[in-house]
Amino acid sequence: MIEIEQLTKKYGELVAIRDLSFKVEEGRIWGLLGPNAAGKTTTMRILTGYLPATAGRAFVAGYDVFEQTDQVKKSIGYLPENVPLYTEMTVESYLGFVAELKKVPRHRKKAAVDRAIEIAGLQSVRKRLIKNISRGYKQRTGIAQALIHNPKVIILDEPTIGLDPAQIKEIRDLIKSLKGEHTVMLSTHILAEVKEVCDGVVIINEGRLMASGSLEELARSFSENDGVYLKLDRVDREVLGVFQQLPGLKSASVEGSEIKLEWPWGQDLRTRVLKLCLEKNLEIKEMRSLAMNIEELYLRIVSGGMEQ
Repeated sequence: MIEIEQLTKKYGELVAIRDLSFKVEEGRIWGLLGPNAAGKTTTMRILTGYLPATAGRAFVAGYDVFEQTDQVKKSIGYLPENVPLYTEMTVESYLGFVAELKKVPRHRKKAAVDRAIEIAGLQSVRKRLIKNISRGYKQRTGIAQALIHNPKVIILDEPTIGLDPAQIKEIRDLIKSLKGEHTVMLSTHILAEVKEVCDGVVIINEGRLMASGSLEELARSFSENDGVYLKLDRVDREVLGVFQQLPGLKSASVEGSEIKLEWPWGQDLRTRVLKLCLEKNLEIKEMRSLAMNIEELYLRIVSGGMEQ
């Protein structure tokens, strides 16, 4: 649904993105990650037609971003980091105005506004002036304007920035509800948001692609095995021997006060491990994944531990 091939953007001598290539499949939610000045916003602006590229190609919903601009803009809904709202308008009138700008047919305008309001959860504030609604509702209004013409692709730049924890959860739930019917790409600095919302990520640094794929695929690239660390009420040779008999287990070892259990990717022995602990009356104090969490994965990749 989104495809970028060898994309490069230069500002004079400054290279914002260099030979960037990746794909996002239809109906998925994909995160665009990277440090400040990595090239995330530049990439989004090129995809949405706000910026030309210096070299390379980009496609959205099968349309060439540089050759079929009108079709691309019809296929994309865009929420920039600074939400473009007219605060003296009501939520409803603003969305009607955006529908006209997006050339929604007159006979479908009211239905389009009603649909966007329903999806974004704006029913209770639709008649209120935008200046009088909360930051969370303003962000919802920004997402609603991106949805107004029912685009196939939605691009969100830092959609939860500046929100309180409750508002962040609401916006994340809203984004997840778009999956399937829409393809979503979002940039964020909040790594927990990626784990919560996204199917996979594109990670860039200094304008270059560092990694692209599902979180599981990227985790596999750093480890041959899946598994868990177990913290039990007791750890000794007898307990270790219990786990070594577990079918499908590749290895069991003691590391400090924990037992490390490994098995090949594609299997999941967690349920068997829990049952075995119950059968042997072993009290589990903690069980955590052997795979790197998103923070560890991100830091490893951007520090140069992996580059595609």
